[in-house]
Amino acid sequence: MQTLVHPAPRTASAPPPAAGPGAAGQAPARVAVLGAGGLGRAAASIIGLKRSLRLVAICDSKGLLHDPDGLDTAAIAGGQETSFQQTDDPLGGVMELAGQLDGVVVALPNMPNAFIPGAIERFAQRTQGLAFVDVLKRTAAVRRMFALDPLVRRSRSVVMTGCGATPGLLTAAAVLAAQSFVHVERVDIWWGVGIANWEAYKATIREDIAHVPGYSVERAKAMTDADVEAFLAKTNGLLELHHMEHADDVLLQRVGAVDSEEQVEVGGVMDTRHPRKPVSTTMTLTGITHDGKRASHRFILGDETTMAANVIGPALGYLARGLWLKSRGLYGVFGSTDVLPMVVR
Repeated sequence: MQTLVHPAPRTASAPPPAAGPGAAGQAPARVAVLGAGGLGRAAASIIGLKRSLRLVAICDSKGLLHDPDGLDTAAIAGGQETSFQQTDDPLGGVMELAGQLDGVVVALPNMPNAFIPGAIERFAQRTQGLAFVDVLKRTAAVRRMFALDPLVRRSRSVVMTGCGATPGLLTAAAVLAAQSFVHVERVDIWWGVGIANWEAYKATIREDIAHVPGYSVERAKAMTDADVEAFLAKTNGLLELHHMEHADDVLLQRVGAVDSEEQVEVGGVMDTRHPRKPVSTTMTLTGITHDGKRASHRFILGDETTMAANVIGPALGYLARGLWLKSRGLYGVFGSTDVLPMVVR
């Protein structure tokens, strides 16, 4: 379990720490989004609906858009914003703006596994005092992120990792469900995603193809759009995945909800041609109660909620928690399961 770094004691006359984004009289938190693909544009759209957040920068692989007074989130979400300033180093451009930022939403494609942890490492080496949130999925990538904890602490920053839907929303639900039991036997996550056109979420779909038997992160990353089209044509646009390498396992073991990563199973079905979910998204936790009874808790997401809603919504909530931690002098890398009731062993 991670040991929190506490600030020096405050004097009696010191004001209480800020209550976090949205507190009365407090200015909106200034946010940058890394990545302008499907999830990045969704992040812009949802940030635009939040009074406590202001989108001031967004970058894609080739350029950067910045306005300290706030960007046109509707135009970005709709793909109508074309005035990105072209640069060979968009992430470096965002780093130059660090003094004008409070938080960063990382919506970059994570192929290979080291890509997003590498980006956070660059920020931690060059900037101070930021809160980050990512929606990393793979266990190996989240492990790399936790390894950055000493560096992130030194930069007086906070990283909230694995904070999308799975891992993230469903993993947090599992921690809450675990409180009813003295022993958790297993956690089963079965997700459903429907999108009308795979091109809106190219990076996400490539990451999911990497879970297909016979494929790898490297092979999926090397696939051209035509290769992906041909792959999906063979499956009628459906991807059914089992035994996924999802960081729900390491995040649940990290807080003691399970004894072994093998107790966590993640899989699901994605329809890349229709917006309706092919199956409902559920988290089922099975355990033994103090009086020896076996039971299951189930958490089911509404079929009407989209992948973007269930990934970006929780991520922004975790970003707000990261800002809250930072305002109290607590720094480092935290997972989506670290800011919940602890599992008493």
